[in-house]
Parts: sequence; structure tokens; C-alpha cells
Amino acid sequence: MKPRIFDPNRREVLVGLGASLGASAAGLITGGAGPLPTAQVLLQARPATLALRPGQPATPIWELAAASHIGNVRFKRGDRCEVVFRNDLPVPVAPVWYGLDSIAVPDPLAGRAPTAPGSTETSIISIPNAGTLLANFRLFEDRLNQPARPLPIIAAETSSVTSDRDEILLIEEWRVRPDGTALSPGRDPKDTTPLYTLNGRTSFELSAAVGERLRLRFINGSQRSVLAIKLESHEVQVMALDGQPSEPFPARNGALVLAPGARADAFVDAATSAAFVLHDGKDARPIGRLAISGKLDRRAPLPPPQPLPSNNLPEKLDLKGALRFDVALGAPDAGWTRTANFSTASAPAFRAKTGRTVVLAVKNPAPATAVFHLHGHHFRLLDRLDDGWKPYWLDTLALEPGKTERIAFAATSPGRWLIESVVTDWAAPRLVRWYGVE
Repeated sequence: MKPRIFDPNRREVLVGLGASLGASAAGLITGGAGPLPTAQVLLQARPATLALRPGQPATPIWELAAASHIGNVRFKRGDRCEVVFRNDLPVPVAPVWYGLDSIAVPDPLAGRAPTAPGSTETSIISIPNAGTLLANFRLFEDRLNQPARPLPIIAAETSSVTSDRDEILLIEEWRVRPDGTALSPGRDPKDTTPLYTLNGRTSFELSAAVGERLRLRFINGSQRSVLAIKLESHEVQVMALDGQPSEPFPARNGALVLAPGARADAFVDAATSAAFVLHDGKDARPIGRLAISGKLDRRAPLPPPQPLPSNNLPEKLDLKGALRFDVALGAPDAGWTRTANFSTASAPAFRAKTGRTVVLAVKNPAPATAVFHLHGHHFRLLDRLDDGWKPYWLDTLALEPGKTERIAFAATSPGRWLIESVVTDWAAPRLVRWYGVE
């Protein structure tokens, strides 16, 4: 099959977020020669509805959906995928992918404009790493008239992983008005009620047999809230964070704490029926349940979970020779801007040469928890007392008020990349800056 290559004469580099992010942070490759695609997906931005309150009409929303897939969207690491995107919303948008670290794109901010209403665009996207990914419109939220659902995406490992089932558990938050309509983020939530769904339901049930090993891909698809989710009466073994394998470790008290946009892969050996309990920092509430039925017969018990196959991120970072920068989240005098006002002509947060290790001291000066997201690279969270690091990689981090965290990454992806910052307040704007790897 011959791939449909995007016509470069139709590309427009606009000043503002739309031009910069149509392909930014997504690892999109448009035009040029290359091998044939190994996978295809048709993505659609479209109006939809969601049943948020029993007995009441469904709530109008917008969503990013995979029109050509039944079930979850699944690729394999190493795929070169033809992505056909159809925009059936009344505003220009483009899907932005989270979790892909691209080394193939020389300048990912020199992307095309967002897709116009009623239009279709075709691109080629590389899948350089296995893991749990997410695509959404949150960088275009200033123009969304309805809250929009994200699209979880699985990039499978090329070697086998010992589990019986692989399930996505997408957590979403909503602010619902008295008339049943939902409020988009970045607006005053006065007179709204917070609601949460798991896989689009206010009461979700996952069936399993006793002894079945479940790979549960938890995704915090909320827009503003740091959330904790717990599966009661089970040991939850964390296997990956933000799409990158970690050293397996048990979740404390069986609970996972996830910033907006964060992902955690966990193994659970099903034992008994139990509740999925969500905590939003104020209240705990059941949001679903694991329903046990029958017993899985095995010739031999499964061994303890082994680490997932590596995505070949560097085993060590040269912290002694690292470039070091301070990044104050959301500081008005530091170049942060709303996504709708973003321009590539703005000053970068920092620049680094390809191959250098970068250490950032990320500070949250706000009186509320802030969320930091780094596009283009995953990072290590450094220990506070020395230059050791935690045994996992992240691309998203929540910082409490007044806190500073140090992170480190190897600058392997040349180009210009975004940094996101948003306070955990529904009315707070999403802010962006950029950094360069040359």
C-alpha cells in the first residue's frame, strides 16, 4: 500500500499554538521518503454524549475517537503508522500525543496548522517506544466549547509479557451544571458538581477469574486533579510509569497517585471481588469494582512479575557534567503564556546540546499544587539528599505549593519542545513554554 503523504504546499506555519503544535510532541513525520507504514488508524474529532447522571439526558461532550478500531487502539513498538485525522468539530484542532519521545524529527515545532473543521489530514507517526500513551486536545482547550475526552493508546512490547489480560482504566473528571451540561476546563466552575468516571462510566465493572494476572493501565485523564486510585484487598505491583518500564515495586497500600495526564501500568493477581476506590484529595468514593467469577486453571503458578522490556533509555546519566537550569512554573515574568497566545518567537526556557544531560530545578511558586509536563523526553526524579534517582522514568510531575523538585534527562531528541504547567484548579489556564535541543 502506498502511504498518503501530506502535501507540503498545504502546510502553514502560523504564529500561535495551532501552527506549532499540530505535530509538536507527537513525533509526526510529514512528507519525505521513508519505509511503508506498518499500521493504520483513523482518528476522528467529533461531538458525542456521555451518561453522567442516572435518569437524566446524556451530557453533550466532544471526543477524540478511533473510528477504525474496535476496542482499544494498539500499535507495536517500532511501528510506522499512517494516521488519518478527521475533524468534525466546529473549531480547528489537532491530536497531541503524550508519551512518545521522538528522535526522528529535527524540528517538531515546525508543524502544520491544526486541522480545519470538516477537513481530513494524513500523517505518518513513528512509535519508538512501547508503553501506555495518550492523545487529546488539551493544548487547544482555550477554543473548546465542550469538555473533550482523550484517547488512550497502547504501544505493545515486541517481546512477550507474562499477563493474562491487558486492560485500560481511564479516569476522567467532569464539572456538571444543574442543567446537566458539562463545563470545559479553564472556566469558573461555580454552581457545578464534580463527577468522576472510569472508562466513561460512573460505575464500572471489570470481570476476572481467581488467579488471573491482570495488566491494568491506569490513566488519569482528568484535566486538573491529582487523583489516587486503589484496588482494595489486592497487592498492586507497579510495572511502568508514564509509558516507561520501571523496576517493579508494590504500590503503597495498593494505591496509585496520578497527576493529570500521568499513566501507571500495574500487575494484579485477581483474588477476590473488590472495589476500585478513587480519592480526589477531599473524599474517597467507589468508582468501580473487580468482579470475580470462577477460577483460572494453570499447570503451574505464575512467577513473580519480571521487569518489562526496556525502551532503551540510558541506564546512567552524567549528572556531574550536566547543564543545570531553574524553571519556575507559571511565573508571569518567566515567559509562560496561555496556549492560544504561544509563539515560537518567544524566548526558550533553556537550550541544550544533543547528548548532554540536563538537570532542572522545577519550582512551584503557586499557593496550589501545580502539574509539570515535559514533551520530547522522559526524565528521572532525583533524590533530594544526593544525586541518586528514583527507579523509574516520568514525563509528568505534580509539585506541592512552594516545593522544588530536581529532575534529569538525556537530551537525545533534537528540536524545540514544549513544557506545560497548570495549577490544579478547574478555572486555571494551561500555560506553556518551550526548550531547545540543538
